[in-house]
Amino acid sequence: MRTELTIEASADRSPRIRSVGGLSGRLTGPDTVHMIGTAATPLGGDEMSIRIVVGAGARLTVRSVAASVALPGGAEVESSAEWLFVVDEGGVLVFDPEPMIVAGNAVHRTLTDIAFAADATVDYRERVQIGRAGEHAGRWHGTMRTDIGGVPHLRHRVELGAGTVGHDAISAPMALCSSVMFPDTRVAAAVGSSAVRMPLAGGGTLTTSTGPRLDALPLLS
Repeated sequence: MRTELTIEASADRSPRIRSVGGLSGRLTGPDTVHMIGTAATPLGGDEMSIRIVVGAGARLTVRSVAASVALPGGAEVESSAEWLFVVDEGGVLVFDPEPMIVAGNAVHRTLTDIAFAADATVDYRERVQIGRAGEHAGRWHGTMRTDIGGVPHLRHRVELGAGTVGHDAISAPMALCSSVMFPDTRVAAAVGSSAVRMPLAGGGTLTTSTGPRLDALPLLS
């Protein structure tokens, strides 16, 4: 299945939502959209393309009504999602969906691009769990690129699950909670016992926490 979702926020009207495939959006507040699954996706072989645009001076909060579950398909195990965010001058984006669960022996790849203006505000969170209760298979590959005014800001890649770089059967992390905040002037610090907040050279911070289960990770802010 090919899924496409576009959310466009403007300072002078409610967000506009267009969707095709297994993911849609519902306006749940003047500047809030909740993503809603309309079909079982992502399954192996599925491709998802999500574009979220915050116009100049606009505010947009994007959440989801439930966790997403990546499952293997009958012929393929790998699915993919591309996320494109654009935040124009003075725009404010809060992105905080429910977790992505990579179940069974599924493989899910995400590519996230966030392009924002130097006076924009970005509060982005991502949570991933390998396996449902009692499951230990599945893989997730996440690549993130952020740019400020067309200038590279962050290049970040994380892999979880059996067969990925750094995985071992004894203590490999199976869950991730990550956030990018801009602007943010906080200094480097440990957050709880498993998270590290790192200031970025171009401003803002990246905070990443990994562990065996999402419910054991600290809430990032």
